[in-house]
Amino acid sequence: MEKYKFTIIVEPDEDSFHAYVPALPGCHSFGATIDEAQSNISEAIALHVECMKKDGEPIRVEKQPLVITQMTVTVPL
Repeated sequence: MEKYKFTIIVEPDEDSFHAYVPALPGCHSFGATIDEAQSNISEAIALHVECMKKDGEPIRVEKQPLVITQMTVTVPL
């Protein structure tokens, strides 16, 4: 078994949470809680990478973690 490390994003989505992997376009999942979304995206990543390997697609390895932050921006009227 090979191990891969990916940055995941989990964000609120109405009454649930949406999780996705920027390095794996199309790899998304949802959960009723953050923990459930993380568990579900873990399964989705494994399946996504397995399919990519079967199709001979290269697995993009992140050189360093993606930085996610909030910022306040003032916009003139």
